[in-house]
Amino acid sequence: MKRLILVSSPPACGKTYISMKLAENLKHVVYLDKDTLITMSKVIYKVAGEPYDRSSEFFKKNIRDVEYDCVLELAFEALKYDDIVLINAPFTKEIRNSEWINNLRKKLVQMNTKLTIIWVQTDVEVCHQRMILRNSDRDTWKLENWDEYIKTVDYSIPKALDDPDVVDDLLIFENSSDEQYDKSMKYILNIIENS
Repeated sequence: MKRLILVSSPPACGKTYISMKLAENLKHVVYLDKDTLITMSKVIYKVAGEPYDRSSEFFKKNIRDVEYDCVLELAFEALKYDDIVLINAPFTKEIRNSEWINNLRKKLVQMNTKLTIIWVQTDVEVCHQRMILRNSDRDTWKLENWDEYIKTVDYSIPKALDDPDVVDDLLIFENSSDEQYDKSMKYILNIIENS
């Protein structure tokens, strides 16, 4: 059976690094990063005459969902040719929407593919420091309005996704320290390779 892996969490939890390391260590995997689509999205801002702001209403209304749709379509296409597709993207709204998850699972069943969600769990202050260090323009508003931004972010584990009878539907990747990272990487690779 094939597998679609969504590596999900709020920004600056370590998704990209973890996703790349998982992809490096898995066999027959296609790695997709939703942020690759930002290049295309910047053109949409320019054509629309809107300032580049990934926290704006314009982004939420016209760009955000299209980026997710595009990366999923790429994943479905890639699953025709390889065993595992790993998507690095927050999916923070989608994974808390049971209808969205159920529809995705139904589509994947038709493709003989199982869904695995890896939730990256990181302390909020560690995320704040990582966001400062990465110094990305996508974080400008968040850092300038940290107290307001942090109230809108749900760092809790999406436990509704976890079926206790399924070992690989929701995997938690603890990532607040190097020790947690090493332990989680070993554990998750073992589950994916053996289930």
